[in-house]
Amino acid sequence: MTKKIIYRKDDDMSRISDLIEKFLNELMEESKGAIEIQRNEMAGYFNCAPSQINYVLTTRFSTDRGYVVESRRGGGGFIKITRIDMDENDYLLKMLAERIGESVNKEGAFELLEILYRKGLIDQRINTIIKSSIDDNTLSFITKPLRDRIRAEVLKAAVVAALIENY
Repeated sequence: MTKKIIYRKDDDMSRISDLIEKFLNELMEESKGAIEIQRNEMAGYFNCAPSQINYVLTTRFSTDRGYVVESRRGGGGFIKITRIDMDENDYLLKMLAERIGESVNKEGAFELLEILYRKGLIDQRINTIIKSSIDDNTLSFITKPLRDRIRAEVLKAAVVAALIENY
């Protein structure tokens, strides 16, 4: 990425977000559904703050929209964005979004995992790992309303990541 995209000061943040999203989608098309980027390099390319890259990744490349975003920190850190094949997994993603929503309690989360296990979509090992990561004991330091919201996000991300590994 040697070319810089410069925008006028009167351009609003949604405009730069649109440009970043379009750029990432074009890269995704060229690379058949998975890309690795460096946040600071992207920010330099678009002449914006790194937080603007985070904003685009959070709002436009979410699990609900059919993407998995992984982040690795450190000197050689990168962000990996993987697109889920919506044709094959559309029903599953919709079910996850509806079933989990923005908040889910432990019982609802465990019930969903059992359904996925019984249907053969996740194995017992993955089932146990996800349950351990979203259990009330694990999240006990977080207040109850926030705990259920965090549990929902962790559950969606973990299930989607597990499903990607199976396809």
